[in-house]
Amino acid sequence: MIARIWRGWPRGDNADAYENLLKEEIFAGIAAKGIPGYKGIRLLRRTVDGEEDEFVTIMCFDSWQAVKQFAGEDYEQAVVPPKARALLSKFDQRSQHYEVRERLEY
Repeated sequence: MIARIWRGWPRGDNADAYENLLKEEIFAGIAAKGIPGYKGIRLLRRTVDGEEDEFVTIMCFDSWQAVKQFAGEDYEQAVVPPKARALLSKFDQRSQHYEVRERLEY
């Protein structure tokens, strides 16, 4: 399994709006693409130094082929829809990918 990790920081007071956009529109749009091998997404959020919100998404795919089907041949390039870009002050231009070596859930 491949984990695709990406980070973004919303502009000003846009953190709640950004989170809602992800949960209500963007994640559903990704799932609707029906990419074989796409296994889902996790959303992490934290406040840094009591000021700035940081979001992390972790997408899981069965294979590198599935990652490329989602992101294209330059699969490390960030995939950030225009509506999301409008709410962000900064974001990772490139995603990081890791092979999941162990996954335990209790």
